[in-house]
Amino acid sequence: MVTGTRLPVSVVTDPQLGGRWTSLTAGGREWLWHRDEPRRARVRPGDPFADAGGLEECVPTVRGLPDHGDAWARRWHQDGDLHVVECPGFRLARRIRDDAGTVVADYTLTAEPGHRFVWAAHALLDLSPSARIGIDGPAEARLYASDEDAGWVTGTWPRVDGIPLDRLGPDDGTAVGAVVLTPRVSVHDGADTLHLSLEGDGQPLSVALWRNLRGFPQDAPYRSVGVEPMLGRVFDRATADDGDTAVVPAAGQVTWRLTITATRRA
Repeated sequence: MVTGTRLPVSVVTDPQLGGRWTSLTAGGREWLWHRDEPRRARVRPGDPFADAGGLEECVPTVRGLPDHGDAWARRWHQDGDLHVVECPGFRLARRIRDDAGTVVADYTLTAEPGHRFVWAAHALLDLSPSARIGIDGPAEARLYASDEDAGWVTGTWPRVDGIPLDRLGPDDGTAVGAVVLTPRVSVHDGADTLHLSLEGDGQPLSVALWRNLRGFPQDAPYRSVGVEPMLGRVFDRATADDGDTAVVPAAGQVTWRLTITATRRA
């Protein structure tokens, strides 16, 4: 439920650098976290992920190969009011519009029928330690360790294996990922709330969370928090079971919609 005073949301993207969302503002607040990463401007398809923050379009996988997918490292081109990227095995088109202060992003992926993929709006957010994640529960949650080969532990939101996933807190040297089987999430920080909602008929919908409190990477850890609406229910499509990825139907296209609103408590 959206409560509080509605704030108009605006977005800036960079099609030349992977279609990355470089700004997401509402009521004078910048929600996207950024990090100085010189490699980001020079990436080529197949390069290891260069984490500069913002919101990256991760498809056809997040973990695995290619690292964080294929689209983030490619130049997108404009086709009318669409931004389009051509990747091996698929084409992704995106249209972002302002609907009375609400951001609506419509996506179409075109590929051979049966093509399996994961997509995530890999949003890294600038949040205080007191911020919390709101999900209408109970919802199934899959908790991942930072070790990509360790698999997941299944539980019920908001606490899995003793870890409260809805709370951030101060840096404690940990890093965990989770996938929550829900199409909607709210991020509460002080008086401000960001609401993200995903629609995609016939496809598995979820929200991925990345809570890195200076626990990753081991050689130079930093703090980053990801709240990522997702098509699919796993980070790596290569290890996905049936029903855990999006699948292109006989018509050859999958469409979905991401809606973002913001509110401020009086």
